[in-house]
Amino acid sequence: MENIDQRYLVQQNKLSDDALKPPVFAKVMRSKEGKFEGVSFIKNKEKATIMTVGQAQEVIDWATNKKSNAHEYATKIICVGQ
Repeated sequence: MENIDQRYLVQQNKLSDDALKPPVFAKVMRSKEGKFEGVSFIKNKEKATIMTVGQAQEVIDWATNKKSNAHEYATKIICVGQ
């Protein structure tokens, strides 16, 4: 049985002078068949989706292409323990 390396989160930080804003984390939305449908960003790190590096990159690609204000955020992949 193959061990899938699922230990990554996607984190967004708002790029602004206000350093007091906490980061937000990606919660992936999937269909019943498991097809990727989109992402919502939430404040609760414990409820964020833990994923593989490939899935995390898919989230970043979606966020930069679909969100009109994506240029206002720094989006990155982090390990669960960070």
